[in-house]
Amino acid sequence: MKVRNDFIPKTLQDFLVTTFVSIIIPIVYWFEIFEVLPTFYNQWHGWYNFHFILGTFILFNITTNFIGVILIDTSIRGLMLPSKPEKNWRFCAVCECVAPPRSWHCNICKTCILKRDHHCIFTGCCIGHNNFRYFFMFVIYIFAATLYASYYNIFYIYNSVELGSYMSILKLVFPLAMIFVEYTMNQLFLFLVLIVTVGCVFTGVLFYFHTNLMINGMITYERKFKDRFYDTGTLNNLAICLGERWYLTWISPFVQSNLTHDGVNWVAQDTNKSK
Repeated sequence: MKVRNDFIPKTLQDFLVTTFVSIIIPIVYWFEIFEVLPTFYNQWHGWYNFHFILGTFILFNITTNFIGVILIDTSIRGLMLPSKPEKNWRFCAVCECVAPPRSWHCNICKTCILKRDHHCIFTGCCIGHNNFRYFFMFVIYIFAATLYASYYNIFYIYNSVELGSYMSILKLVFPLAMIFVEYTMNQLFLFLVLIVTVGCVFTGVLFYFHTNLMINGMITYERKFKDRFYDTGTLNNLAICLGERWYLTWISPFVQSNLTHDGVNWVAQDTNKSK
């Protein structure tokens, strides 16, 4: 895999969101492990140790896959491409080169991306053929982590927040705004609970959306077409996206799983309908 030389986010929006994600992940981990869990279990005993190990394993996969998304180069840079467009290929006037099928130019990344799915504001880069595995696992583990944490957060909030007044309800519903009214650690904790809840819903939707695309051999742009041009069957689609050892990629991003497609030479099932 090629490593990107220009992995710094290109826009202020990308930079701010990516920085926020980088900061909030370890903060939420600290909150869940060292603030929430001790209210349920004796620290460094029995079940606490089990949840600590499991939570740390999840954090490891979140951070390493996050880094993998950002560092892996999924552009057409450095590829040996034909000088003249072949069937279903096209000429990119910006890159001044021929681009393979399913590759599209990103105005933010300023290059054509192999099997471009979308530009991800949370990582500050495009998601394409070479880094989709890391993006998908990042989404899975964020969803698993937030769902896991939300279960305990419900009981944590129930036991720590009094709901007998309008002010207490406002603190629960608008935790970020209320920080500026009454800055306390409890109010900050409520804000973190809200972040976890929103993250759970958002990544749950992403997980469903991209799983559906992947098993049907599609990218986001192609879902508006009724025909699945590049669908080769569920198992083959998984291997194209996650590699030949797709069933082991959940363990760690360091598990070797070579992609079964080069991301360049795509043949549509019906060339009359292909892009």
